[in-house]
Amino acid sequence: MKFYFFLLLLPFASCQSQTNLPTTKIVENESSQSDTIETFYKANKGNDLPSKSIGSVSNGSLLNGKLLPFSGTNFRYFDTTSYLNKRAFVHDQLLKTVLSCYKECEIAFPSHSFCIMECSNEKGGKIAPHHTHQNGLSIDFMTPLLKDGKPYYALDSLGAEHYLLEFDAEGKNSDDKTIEIDFETVAHHLWILEQTARKNGLKISKVIWKLELKDELFATEYGKKLKAQNIYFAQNLTPIINSLHDDHYHVDFELTRD
Repeated sequence: MKFYFFLLLLPFASCQSQTNLPTTKIVENESSQSDTIETFYKANKGNDLPSKSIGSVSNGSLLNGKLLPFSGTNFRYFDTTSYLNKRAFVHDQLLKTVLSCYKECEIAFPSHSFCIMECSNEKGGKIAPHHTHQNGLSIDFMTPLLKDGKPYYALDSLGAEHYLLEFDAEGKNSDDKTIEIDFETVAHHLWILEQTARKNGLKISKVIWKLELKDELFATEYGKKLKAQNIYFAQNLTPIINSLHDDHYHVDFELTRD
C-alpha cells in the first residue's frame, strides 16, 4: 500500500548512511548541518506582513507564509531535506498556534519531545505526494510512541521513510510489537493544539488518522475530551490514505478570524 507513496518521497528522504561514519565525522557533519539550517531559517523565515491563505487546503495558495523553526526546546522538524526544500511553511496564525502548543506541552509533558512533519510550500500550492497542504493551514504531526511503556524516539530520525511505518488496529508496530502508539499523548497534544488554536484565531477543522485507531484514541482521558468538543475526525478514507495515516496524524485548520 505504501510503496507508491515511498517512490514519491524518495527525493526528500534523508540520507541515513552517516550512522556508520566515525564519531568525530558525525559531530562535524551535525555541526555543519546545524549551521546550514540556521542560515536557511534566517534567510527564509518570512516577512513581517500578515499571512493570507487563499482557497482551500486541497486547492489553494499561501501569501506571506512563515517558516517554522527547525527545532525548539521540546520539538523539531522531522527531516532536513524536506525542510531545506521549503516544505515547512504555515500561515502566521498557525505558526503562533504551534509554538504556543509546544510551550504548553513543556508543562503537560516535561520529559517529552515531539516531531513536526510536512506542512506547506512557501507559496502553497501542490506539494507532492500530498493531496492537501496547499494553503498553509495543514500540518502532519508525528505520532508519539512507547516502547515497553516508556516514550520512544529511536524511529524519529528516519526522515521521509517515517511515513512508511505501519501500525495495526491496536497501535502496535508491524515490525516490533513492543513499540506502540502513545494514544494518551496523541489525544492530549490534539486537545492542547485546539485550545491554542482558538486563542490565535483558528480551530481544527479536520483530523485524518487511521480509522481503526480512533476507538483506542477516544477511550483515553483526553480522547473523551476531544470527542466532547466535537473535533472532527475523517469518517471515510480510501484504503491507501487510511494506511498512510498511522505513523502521523494530519491536521487541517480553518481561520475563525483574520
